[in-house]
Amino acid sequence: MASTAAAARTELAVKKKSKNRSPLYQGWKRFKRHRLAVIGLVWVSLFFIAGVIGPWVAPYDYRVGDFLAINQGPSLKHIFGTDNVGHDMFSQILYSVRSALIIALGATLVSFVIGIVLGLWAGLRGGIADVIIMRAVDFMMTLPGFLFALILVILLGRGYWSLILAIGIPGWAGYARLVRSLVLGMRNGEMVEAATALGASQAHIARRYMLPNVVGSMGVALAFGIPGDLVQIAGLSIFGMGLQPPIPSFGNMIAQASDNILGFPWLLYFPAGIFALTLLSFLFVADGLQEAFSPKGGN
Repeated sequence: MASTAAAARTELAVKKKSKNRSPLYQGWKRFKRHRLAVIGLVWVSLFFIAGVIGPWVAPYDYRVGDFLAINQGPSLKHIFGTDNVGHDMFSQILYSVRSALIIALGATLVSFVIGIVLGLWAGLRGGIADVIIMRAVDFMMTLPGFLFALILVILLGRGYWSLILAIGIPGWAGYARLVRSLVLGMRNGEMVEAATALGASQAHIARRYMLPNVVGSMGVALAFGIPGDLVQIAGLSIFGMGLQPPIPSFGNMIAQASDNILGFPWLLYFPAGIFALTLLSFLFVADGLQEAFSPKGGN
């Protein structure tokens, strides 16, 4: 009986030790040491929560303005004030968070999927496929991404799907180059060579050996990519090519507020401040992830 209990305790200790040595656990330990990254993660989490529940907790409808409360400063009734048609700024920001998340996440997903597929293909196949894909990458990297997105918006329109495609399509090249470089570093490894010798298909090798080993690096790339897409969304709105009013967006609010900053500064301070904090938070999280999953990250 005693031997059974001792064996159970030994097995539990081994499992706990194995868990503590897992790459994910060690990465989380290193990430927690980066205090700005943890603070950024908290803010990003709040941003995501606001984007999900915002339309249900917003005190006012973004389409309805109160003409008796035009350009009012922050108060108990309107904690972020109102704009020039009586829209509650707090509600506008909550709806803007949702719009920004839908477009940014959708665009990042489009870029990520195209980039990872082409990067894996170029790295594994090599030869003419590698040459063609990398020349396409070089061509895309030389083009101004924002200008390309602006042209696509003009061609596709100003809806959610149009903006997702317009921002997502030009952004795949960076992901493809990163994935290809990671695959080239693993292609001549022992596991891949053994799998190839046993007759494993390239699709199986990519799924079984390549993808699990690029997750950390791609997670860092995604964390850097999302704020970049947020900036492009805001930039398109400032140029009048973002979501069509009355749909709120950070770019629209910042562009409209810039004409009234001296008389009604809250119209700029709140949306611009929250947008800037969100970008910084994403960058802090990305920096923390980079340290956490770096081979030189330590224990």
